[in-house]
Amino acid sequence: MTDVIRVLVVDDHPMFAQAIELLIQREEGLEILGSVGSGEEALEAVLRAPPDVVLMDIDLPGMDGIETTRRLRSQHPDIQVVAITGFHEHDVIARAIQAGACGYVPKTEAPDRVLETVKRAASGEMVLPTGDVHAVLAKLKERTRARTDAQAALASLTLREREVLDMICDGRSTGEIASALFITQSTALTHVKNILGKLSVHSKLEAATLVMRDRQNGFDGIAEARSARH
Repeated sequence: MTDVIRVLVVDDHPMFAQAIELLIQREEGLEILGSVGSGEEALEAVLRAPPDVVLMDIDLPGMDGIETTRRLRSQHPDIQVVAITGFHEHDVIARAIQAGACGYVPKTEAPDRVLETVKRAASGEMVLPTGDVHAVLAKLKERTRARTDAQAALASLTLREREVLDMICDGRSTGEIASALFITQSTALTHVKNILGKLSVHSKLEAATLVMRDRQNGFDGIAEARSARH
């Protein structure tokens, strides 16, 4: 990090973004690199002019701020991301932190606190409003436990069941799965039933959703099956 902290704002509300830009411009030791209104634009902007800190709105059009944070941190681990949001649900904040954010600041926060948050984030600190620390950490623990349970459930599937689940995620019908694997439709239905039971879900859509969440968290419990097929 340089002596001057470079900041990029990602927010689809122009008036709010401009207000943050003005705030940062007036603060000694901070430099505003500009603002963008979407996650896709943010990923492009950091390539042109790498910031030290990104103030990331969570509710963005298209790719949301959580997915943008995940991709940005994966590609640029030295960049610190602070969620700046109107959301106050602790689970949403926990998701942002799991994606790589170092904390968050409410959009209603006083200007001096926003500036303080940027400076603390640039130094590598975790930044959470004092009253939210325990609640957010509790949600993080809960989400980590749920993710571990999901991974364990996916790991319990046989290789054939993983193949079937992979095809479910591709949107294939039971008949199409049977044809692709050269098995009867009855056998395919049995595999689907066993998968739903092991994953403790009630439909193929729920099973596919569980896999998508697993992948979003940086894991892929059925990648082995896809590799085996190809």
